[in-house]
Amino acid sequence: MADGMSSFWGPVTSTIDCCEKNYAYSTYIAEFYNTISNIPCILLALFGLINAIRLRFEKRFTVLHISNMILAIGNMLYHATLQRAQQQSDETPMVWEMLLYMYILHSPDWHYRSTMPTFLFLYGIVFAVVHSFVHLGIGFKVHYGILCLLCIPRMYKYYIYTKDASAKRLAKLYVATLLLGSLCWLCDHLFCKEISSWLINPQGHAIWHVFMGFNSYFANTFLMFCRAQQREWSPKIAYLMGVLPYVKVEKPKAQ
Repeated sequence: MADGMSSFWGPVTSTIDCCEKNYAYSTYIAEFYNTISNIPCILLALFGLINAIRLRFEKRFTVLHISNMILAIGNMLYHATLQRAQQQSDETPMVWEMLLYMYILHSPDWHYRSTMPTFLFLYGIVFAVVHSFVHLGIGFKVHYGILCLLCIPRMYKYYIYTKDASAKRLAKLYVATLLLGSLCWLCDHLFCKEISSWLINPQGHAIWHVFMGFNSYFANTFLMFCRAQQREWSPKIAYLMGVLPYVKVEKPKAQ
């Protein structure tokens, strides 16, 4: 929400300006709450990364957790500056991350092992180049939504073939955080004018960031569990301090 204040970064050049008063707390951070709300996502992805490396999962899971951190950092840069260039550092990793999810979801049954990653890699590069020169606007949202929808059938297949109740709970938490976060985002977007007149702004977009940080973590942990099952590692869901779920495995001695 632009307010005409001077800033370190200059005038807003991004195509989206959320419902938060700009530069209310610092001349260096345009949207304070929308910026710092990415911190939980970074911390959760870091914990997932450490666990994936410790359990020696395939590198694709290491890259997945790193991509979550890159996306969160890019989002922080975007909301801190509200500049068009930094907006690219948010939107392009969003698409790259979905392509990575598509690879992880389908790779166990892919017969031509080099074809799919090569195609997805080239697709991501072409998108990044085109998106850097062409303002896609609503086209970006439609494109991203289609990529998300393409992942749902495979995710559902993993869910119905998983018998472990704790793992199924992860999938349910994934859906719940997605729905709740989307509701916060939608209310913040549709009722910005009304919300701006309130004494306290509930910061729906920032809450969306927090929900999506947990959403990504639950999705990654569920996929790690499913992959460990495929490799016969006897996975179990444990809880850090009795709260945060993570995967534990018991690998056969040969591994």
